[in-house]
Amino acid sequence: MLDEKNEPHVFDQAIALAASSRNVYSGTTSDAYRNMVGPFGGITAATVLNAVLKHPELVGEPVSMTLNFAAAVEPGEFEVEALPIRTNRSTQHWQVVQRQGGQVATSATVFCAVRKETWSEQELRAPEVCVPEEAARLDTAGRREWLANYEFRFISGSYDPSNPEEANDSYSLLWIRDNPPRPLDFAALAALGDSFFPRLFTRTQRSFPAGTVSLTLYFHADSLEIARTGTEYILGAARANRAHKSYHDQTAYLWSSDGNLLLSSSQIMYYKV
Repeated sequence: MLDEKNEPHVFDQAIALAASSRNVYSGTTSDAYRNMVGPFGGITAATVLNAVLKHPELVGEPVSMTLNFAAAVEPGEFEVEALPIRTNRSTQHWQVVQRQGGQVATSATVFCAVRKETWSEQELRAPEVCVPEEAARLDTAGRREWLANYEFRFISGSYDPSNPEEANDSYSLLWIRDNPPRPLDFAALAALGDSFFPRLFTRTQRSFPAGTVSLTLYFHADSLEIARTGTEYILGAARANRAHKSYHDQTAYLWSSDGNLLLSSSQIMYYKV
């Protein structure tokens, strides 16, 4: 997608892949999405998913994906191999591996399907909140590079290391979208699913060495519904259930501005205090 200067959006540049052989794509890390160690995990998730979305044998649309971050992705070139390991009439299972220097950095499974009209219900309602413009925008200046690519408007549960006073819980509620704004699609939604600060940071208002080990994303909307979201803000909520002996979980939800649940995610994170 092009920005106002008629150039590829910074997000699209970061997840760009070129076919190098059957099932294999090549890419290069983006300095714009650097994190504590390696790239922001969400951009890795989007890149891995992009290999499936670009594949000529794709059937249907993403329904779920699980990523295991085996090692930090180093700055520079990498390869992504996307293999359709089982395809039926309306479902498809993928195995995806990201490699650098012949070593596995990220492994993933992706499940795709042709969605059909059927009985539907949404039990998890979006919280009642203010409009995005009434929530203060987080100042990302001087922080990790990847943060500048998002517009965070916290309603509660922000992370401000300049005021390190512990919170009562790890819950965060906020409006978020790409910066500059970019129409939402599956890849961007995948990245947003990992855009929350580690719950330990939110709870303690302090930064520690930390990183996602495993991340699962569930897509609750199809491409048409996602496309209708356009460049609007997405409402996000996240919390942890327990931090214990170097690992804590994190559960998150993303709703469209009209209250439709677009994505839910769960992950386990390593931390060192």
